[in-house]
Amino acid sequence: MAAQNDAAVTQALTQAGASGPWWMWPLILLFFCFILGIIAVLAGVGGGVLYVPLVSGFFPFHLDFVRGAGLMVALAGALAAGPGLLKRNLASLRLALPVALIASSCAIVGAMIGLALPTNVVQIALGATILFIAILILKSKNVAVPEVKNPDALGIALGMNGVYHDASSGQDYAWKTHRTLPGLLMFIIIGVMAGMFGLGAGWANVPVLNLMMGVPLKVAVGTSKFLLSITDTSAAWVYLNQGCVIPLMAIPSIVGLMFGSFVGVRLLAKAKPKFIRYMVIGVLLFAGAKALLKGLGIG
Repeated sequence: MAAQNDAAVTQALTQAGASGPWWMWPLILLFFCFILGIIAVLAGVGGGVLYVPLVSGFFPFHLDFVRGAGLMVALAGALAAGPGLLKRNLASLRLALPVALIASSCAIVGAMIGLALPTNVVQIALGATILFIAILILKSKNVAVPEVKNPDALGIALGMNGVYHDASSGQDYAWKTHRTLPGLLMFIIIGVMAGMFGLGAGWANVPVLNLMMGVPLKVAVGTSKFLLSITDTSAAWVYLNQGCVIPLMAIPSIVGLMFGSFVGVRLLAKAKPKFIRYMVIGVLLFAGAKALLKGLGIG
């Protein structure tokens, strides 16, 4: 029985494009994702947005398997954080449910598109997207509590408002949304990209919720994390159904990132946010360029 399992794992890794003994890659991936988990916490970004470009660029796995594992990584983190965020009123169900309906439906479409397109096309699109994300992080300046003077009718009708308690300041903040329709339309694009590239979508959720729709930053971050547990689940089923999730890739990745996150939380108080932010931007620029060149057959 053990010999059959080893043979099945070896065959799966061979299909993914990996060489060498099968047990070597899970160990390397475990250590790699441990470091990645530390960086993700210090930088305030989701593990998926770093996982997919870096693993696809430096590991000999097929991109479909990397994207499937990337969704499972993002999903694991979201499921772990979701209940606590809801309990602390930092994730809003009224805000999340309409957005989740749009984003999760589009994530299924994105996953199907990603699996149907040639790998080099997806790799080029992934590289361009990662470069865009790096520039977005560099340019973005989130607002802690945006001022919304005139909430729109759609936001009022959907009940997109609430009050949250900021423990750091000891104050309660009432919030509501504006530009709700353009914001919801943006989640069509975000959902497709999340499913297509297996990145999760925290990097895009927060700017749209915070800067476009006027949601306070902490509520935007909390709701975004909760959203991933719905959006990524939809896309992950497509990859699971197509056999693109290998346990020997997904499990070490999730475990490594989880343990790395615990260490990252402890280091967060001592780290210099500005240095970490620019370090992650540099890593994303490098990973995006590598993915782009790999898709073009150069790198």
